[in-house]
Amino acid sequence: MINLYSDTQTLPTEAMREAMARAPVGDEQRMEDPSVNRLCETVADLLGKEAAVFLPSGTMCNELAIRVHCTAGDEIIADRTAHIVHFEGGAPAALSGVMIAPLDGERGVFSGEQARAAVRDPANRYAPRTRLLAVEQTANLGGGTVWPVDALRAVVAVAREHGLATHMDGARMLNAAVASGVPARTIADGFDTVWIDLSKGLGCPVGAVLATSRDRLDDVWRWKQRLGGAMRQAGILAAAGIHAFEHHVERLADDHRLARRFAEGVAGIEGLDIDLDAAETNIVYFRLAETAEGSAKDVVAALAERGVSIGALGPRLLRAVTHLDVDAADVDAALEALRGVMADAPDRPRSGA
Repeated sequence: MINLYSDTQTLPTEAMREAMARAPVGDEQRMEDPSVNRLCETVADLLGKEAAVFLPSGTMCNELAIRVHCTAGDEIIADRTAHIVHFEGGAPAALSGVMIAPLDGERGVFSGEQARAAVRDPANRYAPRTRLLAVEQTANLGGGTVWPVDALRAVVAVAREHGLATHMDGARMLNAAVASGVPARTIADGFDTVWIDLSKGLGCPVGAVLATSRDRLDDVWRWKQRLGGAMRQAGILAAAGIHAFEHHVERLADDHRLARRFAEGVAGIEGLDIDLDAAETNIVYFRLAETAEGSAKDVVAALAERGVSIGALGPRLLRAVTHLDVDAADVDAALEALRGVMADAPDRPRSGA
């Protein structure tokens, strides 16, 4: 199966497995795991923060940050497409009792003016208190969009003007850094909390690292404990992250080139629409044209029969994601399969969706 469903589908390389097997370990909860400590130091230094915490998932990174920054009844400013809105099971409300003020940014990127307009009057006791401004780098549902540094600076300035905390969901931040040529430290500057996912483009089997200031570390750890994120000999997992930072960052550019190759191929297939300018990193969104028959689910099912896995994110919206387990031959084979599926459209089964 050619797996373009997500970069979360990567499998650890043999070299990564060897690094995991050799990892020195200890009790992570007592700060005695040398591999975990090294990973956290690596990420904190990369992002220009004082400290970092190893966590089981990126969702936990987001939710711990929200819980530390906010109290029940507060409100978060975020783009309407944000991961915390769509993919965390309502956790901001369930775990922290907070609301989200969704902004209509451009492909996941909102402006300083939009952020300023969303800030509530703190003197208005009838309204929730605006407490946190959050961005997602890259913006997944925006199409893997890279937040430009100027745009980040603009929204951070608004947050500081109004006394808001700032959080970056940096799940694919290293994709942004590689694509833009801007150092991760520069991208993360001005954000009180920021994290990097290990299990996406970096190719690790599990985990994420949340970076912040030293004086916020105790609160993060307390909520990590409460939510069941504390581990023991987690160095086996942390070693995968260390290996990835040493070997898998620069190669993200290969994923971007392959995504562009796929996007340009899609542009030549009748019955599909795509905005080539939106294919900035390793994520490619495209949709069935208005004249095309069937649904996105029909296309996904037909592709699966031909040995290709992609995602359906709406009735007619499709997504393909490149990663280290995909090469040029896979992309070309996936495009050939997609051409065949679209050519066979009148004859393929319908899902009814």
